[in-house]
Amino acid sequence: MESVERRFRCRRIVAGGGEGEAIVSPEAMCFYLCDPETGTVIEKGHPLQGRSIAGKILVLKSGKGSSVVQVDGFYQLSVKGTLPKAIIVADTEPVLVSSSVVVDEPMVDRMEVDPFEAIADGDWVRVDADREEIVVRKSS
Repeated sequence: MESVERRFRCRRIVAGGGEGEAIVSPEAMCFYLCDPETGTVIEKGHPLQGRSIAGKILVLKSGKGSSVVQVDGFYQLSVKGTLPKAIIVADTEPVLVSSSVVVDEPMVDRMEVDPFEAIADGDWVRVDADREEIVVRKSS
């Protein structure tokens, strides 16, 4: 069976891009509650608890936490090389955006469809923030 790629428009927040396996969180996330060594979410009760975001395309509801906590979490992940390859965010908020800017983490929002309907865990996703495009290939 041939895989089908779907293309979606989005809005660039932070330039760049990446591609890889999607990891999806319909809930907000605090990056300070990720283990910087592994990128594993350690927040108790979070849908991604125990899973690593490192090297993935993170589809995220939004960020949560104070600016100091969020920026420090992003910075620690950046230093250890365990950030996602790119982030697709549903609800943009200033702390998440400023954290991404500080570490130059590619980020987009305003996907032309609901990202939680178009992308599932394990799908292959390419984010090109510069071209304001997301390509999704469903997992088998």
